[in-house]
Order: sequence, then C-alpha cells, then structure tokens
Amino acid sequence: MLLEMRGISKAFPGVQALDRVDFDLRAGEVHVLFGENGAGKSTLINIIAGTFAPDAGSFEFNGEPMRGLTPHRARVIGISPVFQEFSLVAEMTVEENLFLGREIAKAGVLNRGAMRERAARTIADLGFALEPGRKVVELSRAHQQMTEIAKALMGNVRVLILDEPTASLTESETVRLFELIAQLKASGIGIIYVSHRMSEIKQLGDRITVLRDGRLIATLDAAGVSENELVELMTGRKIDLLFPHVDHRPAETLLQVEDLTLADHSVEGVDFHARAGEITGIAGLVGCGKSELIRAVYGLETIIGGTIRVEGQAYGHPSPARSLERGVCYFPSDRVVEGLALGRPIRENVSMAALDLTRFARLRIMQRGSERRIVQGIVDQLGLRPPNIERVVGNLSGGNRQKVMLARGLTRTTRVFLFDEPTVGIDVGAKVEVYELMKQLVDSGAAIVLVSSELPEVLHLANRLYVMHRGRMVAELTGADIAEQRVLACFFQDEKTGQAA
Repeated sequence: MLLEMRGISKAFPGVQALDRVDFDLRAGEVHVLFGENGAGKSTLINIIAGTFAPDAGSFEFNGEPMRGLTPHRARVIGISPVFQEFSLVAEMTVEENLFLGREIAKAGVLNRGAMRERAARTIADLGFALEPGRKVVELSRAHQQMTEIAKALMGNVRVLILDEPTASLTESETVRLFELIAQLKASGIGIIYVSHRMSEIKQLGDRITVLRDGRLIATLDAAGVSENELVELMTGRKIDLLFPHVDHRPAETLLQVEDLTLADHSVEGVDFHARAGEITGIAGLVGCGKSELIRAVYGLETIIGGTIRVEGQAYGHPSPARSLERGVCYFPSDRVVEGLALGRPIRENVSMAALDLTRFARLRIMQRGSERRIVQGIVDQLGLRPPNIERVVGNLSGGNRQKVMLARGLTRTTRVFLFDEPTVGIDVGAKVEVYELMKQLVDSGAAIVLVSSELPEVLHLANRLYVMHRGRMVAELTGADIAEQRVLACFFQDEKTGQAA
C-alpha cells in the first residue's frame, strides 16, 4: 500500500470537516474521491499534501508514519498536488513557476539554460501548448491549469493529486491528460482524482471513495457501481431529475448586442439578444470568445465596435457599477480571483454590490441591521450550509462559494443575469440547486444568459442556443435544433467554407 490513513479527523471553527475517515491508495491506481462540496474532500487532500495536520488518526506513506508533514516535505517525498485553486506566481514566467523552490544552480548562480531546456522537454512530453517564457498572468485559465500539472510532474512523483483537473481544459487537452494518467498509472504512480464529472470517474477510476458531511460512506470498485448509486451515496437522497424543465415564455428583449467587436479581437462582429422569460445559452469550445462576450457586456473587456442595448436603451461604455444600476449582474467563472473576497464574511461578500442602495447604506453609513436581515433572508433562500453569514468565505466549499456569489445578484433588482460557467467545480447536489434558482429567475421574468463548456448543461437548460466559433457567432438554434450533433458540427466547422465539417 502506497498511502494509508486510518481514523482521520479534522475540525475547523464551527465545523467538523472530517470525522474518523479511512482512506488508502495503491501504487498504479486511480482512486477517485467523490462527494458534495463540503463533504471533506479538500480537507483530506490538504492533509495528504501537508497543508493541514490531522487532529486525530494515523497516516502512513510507503510504510512510514507521517508526522509534522509540511507541503515542502510532502513534495520532497513525492506527493504532488494540483489543486483547483492555482498556486502560481502571476508575474513570473511558466518556466520560473515550474522551478520555483527547486531551481537549478551552480555556485549560487542560476543555470537558466538547463532550466529552460528541462522545462521545454517536460512541456513537450506532456503535449501541452505552453510557452515557457510567457508570464502566467498572460495565460488563459486552461493554460494555467496545464502549468500547474507540469509543475506537479517536475519532481520524483509517487502520489499525484488532481483536483478537478479538466475544469478548464478543452476536449483535446482532456484526452491528452487522460493518456498521461494512463502512462503514470503504468509507471506505478498512485493518483488521487477529485471530480464531479461522472463520465471521467467511470472512465478513469479503479476505486471510488464517497464522503458525505465529513464521514466515509463507502469505498467501492468503480466497475461495479452505477452513476445513480454514486449520486445517492453522495447526497443521501435520490435525484430523479438533474435538469429542471424550464418553461419557455419569452417576453420583451432585455439585452440586445449588435456587431460587437473587442479590442483583442477575441469577439468580432457578434450579434445576439436575450429575452425576459427564457434562458439564452452560448456554447463553444474553450477560447472561442463566449466568456469574453458577456464580460464585455458587463464592462470588463474593452469594446472597439458595436452597440449594446439594455431594455431598449443604448448602453455605451459599460462598467460593472453602471451595469448593476441598469439591472445587469455578472457571475464570473473564477470565483476565487474575480468573484469573492475570501478573507471577508459572507455578509460583506453578498452586500458589496448593493452598497449604493439606501436599504444598505445612508449618507455613506452602513445600515447594519438592515444588511444582516436582507443577507440572512437571501442566504436562507439559497440553502447555504451552514447559514452563518459571519463565516469567512474562504472557509466555504466550492458549492457554497457559488451560492454566495448568486446571493449577491439577489440583493438588488436585477433583470439580466450573466452566468459564466456557473457549475464549474461544484457537485451534483449543488448543481441541482443552481439550476432550480435559474428556473425561478426565468419564471419571475428575468433574462438569463448562460455561458457553459458543459454541453449537457446548455442542451437541457437553454430555450435558445447560440454557438460561437473563433470569436464569431456561427449559429442560433431553437426547439428541436438544440441537439448535440448540431452543436458539435458548429464547434468543428470547416474554417474555409464556414460549413459544418
């Protein structure tokens, strides 16, 4: 046995994150950790990586007891984590990040040539399209994910921890990652794989350990368990319907975009509209411009051409503050970097977008009682667990962090909701709750624009579906045309003819 943990417990203020959990990992296997957000998965892998010390229980690695483990010591002995929240230095290059803490030097002088050569060789072996000399801050999230994976594999790896590794990768990049995992397994490396994507779990996993509320529910052979059984073990209840039926009652056009072009040309000449009472989906491969499009509408990208209208009124030079005033709210895909102030409580994170409203502040003086009452009501409505609005957001699971962001959009009168990858990194139970909220918003007369790389998500939820390809809108689908084959044909259309390949 490569790694063995028995009776692991860990508590944080106000929450028992792990309660006497057993877990083990064999050499040459993929052991999937599965559970809802807040089940204890992140705490367990952080203990394995040396970030946290357990309060109780035993931990052995390669037969040796692990006491006083630190992230540096874990890496030295061959435990390499790739967390969902990246640990890269933004102003350093890819190459510098790969060698951070393990620089190649002679007589105190860095051997940049040797580092550059090894970085290029590692990246080439992985098959990733990375430029070693580019700064991380200039990279897309997908390329930052590749950098994290490359960094984890630079040392003598015995245990590789992958936490939602495909969340930002394209289909081809994901295929390459799976090929790499197969190679690592064959070489005897043990892999701990955290994912909410059922197809990945069944394709990659040898064994699956299910956690719920910090407790071990079961450890099973992946080949002998169905998806429905896994969901039931994870949630403790049956989920009969993942995607709710969204009634299509289109009303007035609330958002109109005409001939929009961005300064970086990630979006060129795009038209689309969103109506009250419907979910407008935007699909496309990673890098097609779909996220940049709605960021531009909100005021986060530079526009050099085109027109935006909100409720029929031309809207020039958009900014986040002005968008909120006009009833437009945006939920970014990266909750950590753009969405939340992790060191501040839930209350402040929810109310921060509504401090211009008199029910939150008068004459620049916070109305604390009113703020607490409004925020608590929204938090209760969304089923945040636990519902303590003074809890620091950084201590919440991914699903609960997403709910905090959603709560922010409910603090003021909002008619247009821009969702960018709203369920990335959250579990099935939390996804159902997000989808139900979307249904409620549409039923109440709001317009939702849903950008997602999860094809089943847009196929099942969108009343109208746009497809983007290389910065341009190539299709608008409705009714029976919203089908997987039609969408995929648009994804991979021929560049010269513009027709489906």
